[in-house]
Amino acid sequence: MTESPAPRLLRHENGAVARLVLNRPAAGNSLSFELAADLRAALADLAERRDIKVIIISGAGGRIFCAGHDLNEFTGDPDPAFLEQDFDGLGALMQAVMNAPQIVIAEVTGVATAAGCELVAACDLALAASTARFATPGVNIGFWCHTPQIQLSRNIGRKAAMLMLATGELFPASHARDIGLINAVHDPDDLPAAVDALAARIASKSAATLARGKRSFNAQAAMSVPDAYCFAKAEAIANVAHADAKEGIAAFLEKRPPQWEDG
Repeated sequence: MTESPAPRLLRHENGAVARLVLNRPAAGNSLSFELAADLRAALADLAERRDIKVIIISGAGGRIFCAGHDLNEFTGDPDPAFLEQDFDGLGALMQAVMNAPQIVIAEVTGVATAAGCELVAACDLALAASTARFATPGVNIGFWCHTPQIQLSRNIGRKAAMLMLATGELFPASHARDIGLINAVHDPDDLPAAVDALAARIASKSAATLARGKRSFNAQAAMSVPDAYCFAKAEAIANVAHADAKEGIAAFLEKRPPQWEDG
C-alpha cells in the first residue's frame, strides 16, 4: 500500500492561536510554488476567523526555518510564464501575511534565507533561537534577492538591508535582533514556550482592536506625518465608538477584567 505524501503545510489550533508549520524539512522548508499557495490559502481561511487572534509560522525539522525559493524550480531555462506566476504568488503571500487581521509571529529555529528571511520580515513579530541565522544569499549565486529587499528595506533600514543583500553573508540571531529584523533571541529549548507566552498575551486582547490596530499601523507607516495624524484621528474616533473600546474603558474604570465581544 502506497503511503500518501506528507502535507506541505501543517496547521494546528489552540484556542485563539493558530500555528502554520512549513513541512518540507528535506527541502529546507523552501517555498515551492505549491507551498506558497498552501500558505496563502491557509491565511485566507484564517482571515475569516474572528476567533483566531494570533498566527504563528514555524518550520519543521528545527534545522532550517525556510531556505527561500525552491531553486529546483529555477534550473535550466524556466518557463517565463511560470516565473511570473511564481513571483506573483510569493508577493501575494508576503502581502497576505501583512494584511491578515491577526498578529503574525515568526518562530525561527535554524536558518532563514532569501524568501525565508523575507517571510520573517513580513511577519508582525519574530522570535528566534540563539542558533538561528539569517541571510539574503542570492548575490552569491549571481541572483540578487529582489523580493526580499522589499521587506528588509522597510523593516531594518536601507544600510542594514544593503549589507545583507550585497554580502550574502549569514548573520547571527543577535545581529538580527540588533537591526530590528526580530524582536528577541531565546535559548533553543526555551523558544517554543516564549512564542506561546507571547501569543497568549496578545490573544487576551480584543480581536477587533488587534485587527483595527494592525491595519492602522501598516497604513499610517506609508503616509506623511500630517496625513498620518489625520488618518489616526479618524481611526481613533471610529475605534472609541466600538463595543470593545466601550467595554475596555468601563472595565478599567470599574477595576475588572474586560469581556470582549469575541471572547
